[in-house]
Amino acid sequence: MPKKDKQGTRTERLFATILLLQNRPHLTSRDLAEHFDVSRRTTFRDLKALSDSGVPLTYSEGGGYEILEGYQLPPLMLTAREAATLIVGTQFMKLQSDASLRGDADKVSLKIRSVLPREIQEYVDRLSENTVLDPYWMHAIRTEEEESGVWYKLSEAVARSRKVIMEYYVESRGEITQRTVDPLGLVYYSDHWNLIAYDHLRETIRNFRLDRMEEMFVLSERFERPADFDLIKHLEQDGMRPSVELVQLLFSNNAFARARPTIPAIIDSEEADGENVRVTFRFDNQQYLTGWLLRFGSDVKVEEPSSLAEAHKKAALQISELY
Repeated sequence: MPKKDKQGTRTERLFATILLLQNRPHLTSRDLAEHFDVSRRTTFRDLKALSDSGVPLTYSEGGGYEILEGYQLPPLMLTAREAATLIVGTQFMKLQSDASLRGDADKVSLKIRSVLPREIQEYVDRLSENTVLDPYWMHAIRTEEEESGVWYKLSEAVARSRKVIMEYYVESRGEITQRTVDPLGLVYYSDHWNLIAYDHLRETIRNFRLDRMEEMFVLSERFERPADFDLIKHLEQDGMRPSVELVQLLFSNNAFARARPTIPAIIDSEEADGENVRVTFRFDNQQYLTGWLLRFGSDVKVEEPSSLAEAHKKAALQISELY
């Protein structure tokens, strides 16, 4: 059996080296050795093996190795594990409400499967037949006629830095407003997709739910992305929108073990409190949280905000009145 290091067999490491140099040229032997956690001597042997096999390696004038432009890898080669990862990923996309995402996910699955060896095809088929991501979600998927491919249109606007004009439903006021925005990024939470964009009406970066966009058009006009904008940092700094609230919950230890993987936000803090765990995070959809909390019965108590505590209490009372 081939000896494995942290990156797998030597063959896997050689293949990964080609991909790495095509995406990040000018890496030195020291850079490569650190990346793969091997000695520089091993790295030099790998580079010689690639060169001897016909890979056009060069050493650039600015320092570091690169592969001559135009070199193509052989047809796609995937391990069973890699293929399974891709297939499960496409199954997740099939759960999305946007029909264009579901349709393309089917096409991608077929293309991936068509290039796999028969043994891995059978492995992936067995996995697909015996993997269900969310049986409770399937009934909520709308038909293709009700969809307009909003996600893809917005993803193109984000990638090409093009302005968007839309009619947006503001839930707090129960009205539709017209917005012109500069789309900066797309974020998926546990129940919906969001667009992070600069809002010209409010003159600040805001968060817009895709399922509240009544009409949406991508304009030909381009915009300049803020040089210092980083999507991850923006989300970590609670920059989604003013209506985001701090949520503080007290779970029993057993319930928290079940709840933690499904908390629909980045956790700010969690601390043990005897037989309970107090957790805080920020979220903008109280209606969703109210329904989510009911999963845990009396094993969770809302401490903040008071409006969520009241909504949770009301929902529980409404259930009790049924009996």
